[in-house]
Amino acid sequence: MTTTTRHDLLQAFDALLQPERFKDYGPNGLQVEGKREVRRVVSGVTASRALIEAAIEAQADAIFVHHGLFWRGKDGCNIGPVTGWMKQRLSLLLTHDINLFAYHLPLDAHPELGNNAQLGVQLGFQAVTRFGEQNLGFLGGRMDGDSFASISHLARHLENVLKRPVVHVGCPQGTIKKIAWCTGGAQGYFEAAIAAGADAFITGEISEPQAHYAREMGVAFMACGHHASERYGAPAVAGHVAAQFGLAHTFIDIDNPA
Repeated sequence: MTTTTRHDLLQAFDALLQPERFKDYGPNGLQVEGKREVRRVVSGVTASRALIEAAIEAQADAIFVHHGLFWRGKDGCNIGPVTGWMKQRLSLLLTHDINLFAYHLPLDAHPELGNNAQLGVQLGFQAVTRFGEQNLGFLGGRMDGDSFASISHLARHLENVLKRPVVHVGCPQGTIKKIAWCTGGAQGYFEAAIAAGADAFITGEISEPQAHYAREMGVAFMACGHHASERYGAPAVAGHVAAQFGLAHTFIDIDNPA
């Protein structure tokens, strides 16, 4: 097993994900500085205490996540107060000298390794175009070119792949051919998906307005879970970069019903 430096690892992540291209909700990149030399990387969805504790158990030198610790606030991140859950998570990272890398929208958007691309792979979908703000949404259909006979057939497919119930609203007439998707909390992309010509839109969460839009516009809205839809980008990116440097990589999925 080989090692690399924190600096070189950050450069590799930045070169792949190009965070400078995105207007985001917080800082992308190295959020917490740990040891200089990195040998083992753990990836996960969210920098929760449970993930950090599991990474410590795995003797990780770095953690790569989609949801980091810092979001809106001064200079784009909430740097205080460091109390409660924030103190607990930071204390674990600093005590064990673990680097925390976090990439939000850049991880959603990557055309091959990102959350949307990898969800498409899991579901057997192929994107033919992008839509929505910052082109985060994917629009396409089944890789085999076939259609789903009904919204119920598509819902069963999602539930079989993602292993969780799916909330779906709206009943399009005819088969489901054009499918739009955007992982996580992308319910605000529904109108853009409708405008792009989708028969169904898949994301993680549903809010009150989307049910009405689905019924009134004849386009299905499908919420399959924020966490469930975003389990695939982090291990794909972290595994890809770890392989470049010959590092050990492990994905740890901390269950989340949301």
